[in-house]
Amino acid sequence: MLGKIAKMFSPGPTPNTVRTPDGTVMSAPADWRLLPPGDPGLTRRVKAAGVHWVVQEKKGRKMFSRGVWAPAATIDRIQQDLDAERSTDAYAKRQAASAKRREKVQSEYVDDFLGAVVRFLNFHSSHAALADQLAKAVTEHATPVGSGTVARTKRIPVEQRAQAAVIAWMRHQTTAYDSMKIPREKGKRREVRRMLAARSNELLAQYRRGDPPSIHCPLRKSLSQSSAG
Repeated sequence: MLGKIAKMFSPGPTPNTVRTPDGTVMSAPADWRLLPPGDPGLTRRVKAAGVHWVVQEKKGRKMFSRGVWAPAATIDRIQQDLDAERSTDAYAKRQAASAKRREKVQSEYVDDFLGAVVRFLNFHSSHAALADQLAKAVTEHATPVGSGTVARTKRIPVEQRAQAAVIAWMRHQTTAYDSMKIPREKGKRREVRRMLAARSNELLAQYRRGDPPSIHCPLRKSLSQSSAG
């Protein structure tokens, strides 16, 4: 019967329960255990081994894993097998090689993203140094693996990611957005973000034209504080 039950659940009201998509609360079988998130390799193998329940919780627009319910005997058996496999020299060598490949891919992506940011900024040659400083600040913030920023998504081209990352960085660094008290009304936060994005684009346009910088420029002030820190 368990094999016919929907595999996707949200957390239930008590630690040993889950909630189905239609709101029904179910108790986990007595011989099952919740495998918490954190070990992707173990989780994949437990899910592939047979019947299981995936528990996820939505917060805002993001979905977070809360673990996988599965027979305790299955989890223990796979954990023991995996521990034995991970203790071998061959596994250690594979992990080292994989880490090296990931580092190479990350380094190449950071370079590509930095270039995309510089192209988006397209500052006048008289502001080339500022463009370089801003591009590096945005890239350093947006590209780390696991940062959850728009730079890490693959749903849009890197050029669009760069543009969105610059505007997001400026929203937090050159405006009062973080201290604003925005009414809890539908669409209000999006409206404020659009307004601030327009201001940021106006500021960027000045540097693209080569206008003389203002002594009160929030962009220069923010970058100056960042470099000082």
